Amino acid sequence: MARIHLFEFEDLKWFPDLLRDYMTDFLQFLSNKTKLFSPAIPILERIIGQSEDHTIIDLASGGGGGLIWLNTKLQNKFSDLKIVLTDLYPNREAFEYIKKQASNLTYVDTPVDARKVPEDLKGLRTQFLSLHHFKPDDAVMILQNAVDSQNNIAIFEAQERSLASILAMFFSPITVLLTTPFIRPFKIGRIIFTYLIPLVPVFVWWDGIVSSLRTYSVKEMQELISKVKGNENYIWEIKKIKSGPGVILYLTGIKNNNYE
Repeated sequence: MARIHLFEFEDLKWFPDLLRDYMTDFLQFLSNKTKLFSPAIPILERIIGQSEDHTIIDLASGGGGGLIWLNTKLQNKFSDLKIVLTDLYPNREAFEYIKKQASNLTYVDTPVDARKVPEDLKGLRTQFLSLHHFKPDDAVMILQNAVDSQNNIAIFEAQERSLASILAMFFSPITVLLTTPFIRPFKIGRIIFTYLIPLVPVFVWWDGIVSSLRTYSVKEMQELISKVKGNENYIWEIKKIKSGPGVILYLTGIKNNNYE
């Protein structure tokens, strides 16, 4: 199945922040409650353990993904762990809520472009459920920026470009309807635009299907890396692993001197 880069509502500049935040809040809640990224723990532990600075700079964070739950697990091994959330469209209320869950979680409240991360943000760069938002040239820029700034990078996707993944996304509106009352912080607008004017379920349904159609395959991720200048100075790993009924696709790039 060829990769199709259709639009996602979340990416549109004119799309209301209010609705975008409701959608990313849903993804954050689901990721944490289902422990969606549990397969990422040993991968992150291995990379963090090879660095003196135990800081994660999360790019394109949305509503924070599964980082609340991941943080509790990673802190068992790295008590000095620090996680910084960033996004081009920061969901400030969600970030503030997440910050209150643990003292080592913080965020940047101004827009941060994953293709050109400010030099003062140093640490392991992570992306969860976000690489597919970027066209190939932009995805290469993300990797190039990590290499140029000599930061390690770990990217995780929780879907693939397959019929099974696309079909699973068709049920996402039901999940939105079932989980919305439990998402925090509570917002009356979320209730209105989920049940009375059901825009959120529709937008989540569309963006979910498009996410699958946009997701890079292992081979395509390898092609992205081949276009990165200086890629030979990093050790790259790209794999697809089973995670319950679904899959996790991941790409990691680690500086060679971490192995010296």
